[in-house]
Amino acid sequence: MEASMNFKGMTKLFFVLVILVCSWWLAVMKPTKLGLDLKGGVYVVLQAQPENGTELDDDAMNRLIEVLDRRINGLGVAESVVQRAGMDRVIIELPGITNSDDAVKMIGKTALLEFKIMNDDGSLGETLLTGGALKKAEVSYDNLGRPQIQFEMNIEGAKEFARITRENIGKRLAITLDGEVQTAPSINSEIPSGNGVITGSYTPDEAKKTATLLNAGALPVKAEIIETRIVGASLGDESIAQSKTAAMVAVGLIATFMLIMYRLPGFVADLALLSFGLVMFAMLNFIDATLTLPGIAGMILSAGMAVDANVIIFERIKDELKLGSTINGAIKLGFSKGIASIIDSNVTTLLTALVLFMFGTGTVKGFAVTLTIGTVASMLTAIFITKVLLTTTVDLFKIKRTEFFGVKRG
Repeated sequence: MEASMNFKGMTKLFFVLVILVCSWWLAVMKPTKLGLDLKGGVYVVLQAQPENGTELDDDAMNRLIEVLDRRINGLGVAESVVQRAGMDRVIIELPGITNSDDAVKMIGKTALLEFKIMNDDGSLGETLLTGGALKKAEVSYDNLGRPQIQFEMNIEGAKEFARITRENIGKRLAITLDGEVQTAPSINSEIPSGNGVITGSYTPDEAKKTATLLNAGALPVKAEIIETRIVGASLGDESIAQSKTAAMVAVGLIATFMLIMYRLPGFVADLALLSFGLVMFAMLNFIDATLTLPGIAGMILSAGMAVDANVIIFERIKDELKLGSTINGAIKLGFSKGIASIIDSNVTTLLTALVLFMFGTGTVKGFAVTLTIGTVASMLTAIFITKVLLTTTVDLFKIKRTEFFGVKRG
């Protein structure tokens, strides 16, 4: 019987070690993504502006977010955030970006590409084709090494482009971007392929950005930038340093309190608290979550909840020891009687986090995600890891004295 119990105990300890090793690998080997408030960058709020008395609907806002997301991906910004806020606003976060002015200009630019016939007096006719017909645009170079934008139409666009060039031979075809003429070459013959180039006084960087805008598409509705905030990297470093200090002070106070109040279980709880930190960061990295200042607050709150769960269980163990139970019996009864209260409290926390995630935006969602992960991690460490470590320690060192649990028997 004892051999069977030892085997079960060693099996559980092995699983705990596997969890901790995997958590260590995910937490240490894979870098944690940092949000705007920790890494620095650009925060932009855009407000959609309906035209001609039309009302904004969900479809228009979703298409606006899709286009903005494609533009930001074209900028090559990692860990960016594009999300809707309210009925007509979009929040964009660009962590780690250095050239904030160019980024803001690129985000707010309409990028409406139009093909029009240029009259002899330089005026422009009606729009014959728009950038919606583009399949792709990319930077190329002419014979003199000057950058230009080469474009290719989709099937329908190529047919229409062929018709336009066929019916307007000898005229000039103006290609405009947001109302500004980029180039106006003469049409010498029909262009059936749907391919062409946009020339102008582009630098290589300007040509690349323009091609990115064209590939992303024009904004489906006009969007005005109503707020721009630059977060310096030094502020992010300061926030991280302050958060680390707060975390170390909190962990130190908690560890001291648990040792004084609960002796051996308190020491095991301190080990479980370190395990909680590993599991927490591992889960964050596993789902590629972005850590923000509110997220750190959620982590510290979750750490408190993990300790609170241990306090509930250890008080139950002390009660059982005072009633005369053996140490192993008291541990078993303490966990079985305390687990219901722990699950109930954590379920209510998870429901609250779910509401925050569903109806919150930006940093509120980040807090909700971290709180959810922290709650799950605290349940894992309190219910499983703490119990395995405590029973293994008691069995390994043959502990029989209740004084190790802060209980004196007469």
